[in-house]
Amino acid sequence: MKNIISINKKASFNYTLSDFFICGIQLKGAEIKSIRSKKINITDAYCIIEKGEVFIKNMDVTQYKFCQEESYNPKRLRKLLLTKIEIKKLKRSLDEKGMTLIPHKVFINEKGFAKLEVALGKGKKIHDKRESIKEKDAKLEINRKIREK
Repeated sequence: MKNIISINKKASFNYTLSDFFICGIQLKGAEIKSIRSKKINITDAYCIIEKGEVFIKNMDVTQYKFCQEESYNPKRLRKLLLTKIEIKKLKRSLDEKGMTLIPHKVFINEKGFAKLEVALGKGKKIHDKRESIKEKDAKLEINRKIREK
């Protein structure tokens, strides 16, 4: 069972998500303790591929309150742990026009490690976003009618 820490809700609204990959995150010091206490924000984060490695930028991990590290940068560049085959697959997909790599969820797996689910996404147009809002409102309306009965 996964212990979900953070979900990027903007990702599914702004992008059409297709392929999902689960990867590890290279952390330093007490960052895992901050993640376990849900002091993480991936809303503005994005992933890049440089020199055959995948990194996440702008993932905000707040400093653990009992850690006294003075030079701590909460939005530092963090390496994502993927296999070479997965990285090649991602690189091929990202070469297509309009495709981006978006962090979707952060969770703790059964072994206690922090994992990040990244997704390949294609940006939605304004009319697609309007359709998403209409679908969401329709689902809410159906749920309300069911509860009233």
